Amino acid sequence: MSATGLWLIGARGSVATTVVAGAAAIRSGLLPPQGCVAESLPPCGLPGIGELMFGGHDIASISLRKRAERLSEAGVIPPALPALLADELDAAEAEIRPGYSREGGQAAAAARLAGDLISFRDRHGLDRVVVVDVSSTEPPVTWRPEFADLGALETALAGGAEVLPPSSLYAYAAFRAGCGYVAFTPSAGPALPALEELAAAECLPYAGRDGKTGETLVKSALAPMFAGRGLKVRSWSGLNLLGGGDGATLADPSARQSKEVSKDRTVPGILGREVEGRTHIDYVADLGEWKTAWDHVTFEGFMGVRMTLQFTWQGCDSALAAPLVLDLARLVARAHERGRTGVLGELGYFFKDPLGGDEHALAVQYERLRTFAEALA
Repeated sequence: MSATGLWLIGARGSVATTVVAGAAAIRSGLLPPQGCVAESLPPCGLPGIGELMFGGHDIASISLRKRAERLSEAGVIPPALPALLADELDAAEAEIRPGYSREGGQAAAAARLAGDLISFRDRHGLDRVVVVDVSSTEPPVTWRPEFADLGALETALAGGAEVLPPSSLYAYAAFRAGCGYVAFTPSAGPALPALEELAAAECLPYAGRDGKTGETLVKSALAPMFAGRGLKVRSWSGLNLLGGGDGATLADPSARQSKEVSKDRTVPGILGREVEGRTHIDYVADLGEWKTAWDHVTFEGFMGVRMTLQFTWQGCDSALAAPLVLDLARLVARAHERGRTGVLGELGYFFKDPLGGDEHALAVQYERLRTFAEALA
């Protein structure tokens, strides 16, 4: 019987389905854990991928098995796997519950969501559950006074106010249920002072924000190169073309703003100054589950000589994100077991907009992650 649960917000989406199918394939010995960072870390008592039990919340009605079949047709999941893993997909499907609905108010919704988590943990005798948000990106949050203080937030919720964005309501419910949390999207999630207070009161760890899977991963490796060589970056512009559900969500300008702001933190965070240029995101339905990023960098060398770097990144977002979700769930579960509380800044290696720290250089982040793993042992 599994000792650790992984509860996915957006449980029937492409990323979540790839997570469930990939873990089942690894458990069955059909595939290696390729892309899982935890496999390169010092042994630190992480729960095994094969020991995880899956559940989640979603407002979509498509089944995991049907989603896996579609992902297989798109080339994301190997063709034979949906049939071979049908029992595992159906078992996870049986643990998916309806997601947040505004009917009845947010206090009632939070109680129901937390109750689903507690029921999942108790029914399966799990030692702990980690909630990972892989749902659609939300618009930037509009600040409210209730966000600053837990007492004021709970008073507002009890009074029937619609205070929290959905991602933060899920984080609130997770903390009330005694679960660790991972914000894999750029949505607000647990990054509100009132929720930081709640996580501390409940002695729970959490991490985020916005999984670093493609273009920003390359930026965080290349920008330190320029800084280390004393090459002055003059501009850094990027164009992202996305298909699939993520691209469709980001076609909304307000949601796209959250993602663009998150992406544009890395370069100035590493160079210590703003540079000309921004990241732009376009939805191209024909790309399906794939994304393409093209970056154009101008820089100066010795005696001010102007030079240019360009790179193109083409990848499958679900296949890039899924192993990181497994890594993060296992690391947060182990941190919870070891009594870590509050934001886990050491997990910034996985995020574009890391909570609990302002370090963006990839190599530095990785060394911090290794030190964290050693401490967990």
